[in-house]
Amino acid sequence: MASEKRLAVLEKMVAGGSSDSFVLYGLALEYVGFDRTDDAVAAFAKLREQDPNYVPAYLMCGQLLGKVNRTSEAREWLTVGLEKARANHNEHAASEIESALASLPA
Repeated sequence: MASEKRLAVLEKMVAGGSSDSFVLYGLALEYVGFDRTDDAVAAFAKLREQDPNYVPAYLMCGQLLGKVNRTSEAREWLTVGLEKARANHNEHAASEIESALASLPA
């Protein structure tokens, strides 16, 4: 129940025009939790457009896409995320993204 309320609050905030990247990221993660893959990917894509340097979104979206066998999309998200992480000198994120990339099927 708490997750449903959290989802409703986040959806309302985004629909109301919130431009807070963390709110959009949270919404995407809530969609992941409800197995709403297409909604989650759409929220991650909106976040990517709005804040292209929000590195965690690339990792989480890439992992989600990999989990649902959308491998080429996953690889694209993770590759761009790795570039962003390196450009921002975020070695921890870069390492996590590299691991996610390595776990994808060839």
